[in-house]
Amino acid sequence: MSAANTMDNDRKMTSIFERYLTVWVGLCIVGGIALGKVAPDLARTLDSMAISVNGAPVVSIPIAICLFFMMYPIMVKIDFAEVLKAGKSIKPVGLTLVINWLIKPFTMYAISLFFLGTVFYQFIGPEVTDLVKMPLGANLAVGDTYGVGTVVLSDGIKMLEVPLWRSYLAGCILLGIAPCTAMVLVWGFLSKGNDGHTLVMVAINSLAMLFLYGPLGGFLLGVGKLPVPWQALLLSISIYVALPLIAGFLSRKWIIAHKGLDWFKEKFLHVLTPITIMALLATLVLLFSFKGKTILENPLTILWIAVPLFIQTVLIFILGYVMSKGLKLTYEDAAPSAMIGASNHFEVAIATATMLFGLSSGAALATVVGVLIEVPVMLMLVKVCLKTQHWFRTDPIQPLAHE
Repeated sequence: MSAANTMDNDRKMTSIFERYLTVWVGLCIVGGIALGKVAPDLARTLDSMAISVNGAPVVSIPIAICLFFMMYPIMVKIDFAEVLKAGKSIKPVGLTLVINWLIKPFTMYAISLFFLGTVFYQFIGPEVTDLVKMPLGANLAVGDTYGVGTVVLSDGIKMLEVPLWRSYLAGCILLGIAPCTAMVLVWGFLSKGNDGHTLVMVAINSLAMLFLYGPLGGFLLGVGKLPVPWQALLLSISIYVALPLIAGFLSRKWIIAHKGLDWFKEKFLHVLTPITIMALLATLVLLFSFKGKTILENPLTILWIAVPLFIQTVLIFILGYVMSKGLKLTYEDAAPSAMIGASNHFEVAIATATMLFGLSSGAALATVVGVLIEVPVMLMLVKVCLKTQHWFRTDPIQPLAHE
């Protein structure tokens, strides 16, 4: 058996964090709920350490730091030189752009609106409301309306009171406009896809996110009657995508130039991994410390959110996989092309939801449910890929080019 075949047959999820992500999130739920009871003011105090505009908190400094360390390690792994190879893969590149930016955001909105606003509407509660942050730059008085929200005073701070189901909808929208550029590397690897092709898709979608995330998010949130000023989305993209992307690009280039590619991969990235994990888990614990009461009072809350997310994930995967077959892609390109659309960039979604609506919002909770179902659903789709390899023509997987 060749070395390449041996590598393919031995492809496994080696990271304990990646393999048991659902378990980690479950522990964060328990830990967060416990923290909310033992120290109910801790998370609120941390979230209140914020940069404010017109008396309304906009950027929570502790959360911004946590979220930066969630995003930077993802961005520093991306080799944007791989984008230059995209010219050789017009079909898969076009496919991923169409699915991720012309189809996926709108199917996510439609599916989430149907389930949260119709099927589960009575279960969530027609009269149940959520308090979210005031829109950036909006100088509104108490009692004013904004979208479907009403400005109220909570603990001396202006907040927007909105229907809870619409807050969940906002979180789903933010997940739908964030194609995965992190865990998809794992899913493509496990499905025996072309790793080089996956890196190209990651780089292209990261760049596309800079220009399309804001306009698409603003449009769909506005349609969902939770309008967000373009300045808020621009600030969110700048802090949580552009800043770590630029920092990742510059530091990657400098480290490789001075230490070499092997040191970068074997030493530097291994140091970053536990920092990323701690930042993500700390953010989730704080979030669940806010929402623990909601979950305990209505434990099926997570299910109401998970159902549309699950259906969306499977639908987008099927579309990507079937379209790949129609375009006559090889299996090695088809699998990651379908995976990148099905999987969500939950780090960006959590960051944006936290900044726009607040750590205690239903929108932030909805993005975390995306994390909760990510691993089991995507592992299921990996198995589907592996069992249907014979549907596609196959090519030997090419080794990644070294810098």
